[in-house]
Amino acid sequence: VLIPAIHIHLTGKQGCCANRCGMFLSIAFAAVGVVGALYSFIVATLGLVNGPTCNFMGISWIAPFRHGHEGKNYLEHNDLWKLCIAPKNVVEFNLALFSILLVVSGMELVLCGIQMINGLFGCLCGTCKDNSG
Repeated sequence: VLIPAIHIHLTGKQGCCANRCGMFLSIAFAAVGVVGALYSFIVATLGLVNGPTCNFMGISWIAPFRHGHEGKNYLEHNDLWKLCIAPKNVVEFNLALFSILLVVSGMELVLCGIQMINGLFGCLCGTCKDNSG
C-alpha cells in the first residue's frame, strides 16, 4: 500500500492532478492499494485461524491448532497455549502480530476505498482548484 500511496500523493502535485487524467491515475493506484490490503487481510485472517507453528508438547514442530486440538478452538481456550513449548510465548506473539495486521489492513481497505471514490468524483466532475492566485 505504500507504493500506491506515494503515487497518489505525487498525482496531487501542481500540474498533475488538477486534471481528470490525474484523478483517473489516482483511482488506479488506489485499486492497487485495495488489492494489497485485501491480500494482507486474508493472510492475517489465516494466520489467526491456523495458529502458530511451534514445538508441540516437545514432540515435533507442527501447527497444532490448524484443525483444532481435541475439537477446541485455541482462540477460545487459552489453556491450550501452554502446549506450545518453543518458541516461548509464540501463541501470544502470533495473536498480537496478526491482530495488528488485520486492523491495519482493514484501515488500508477503507482509506483506499475512499480514495477510489474521491478519484472517481474528481475524474467525472473535475477538481475544485482556484487558479486565480
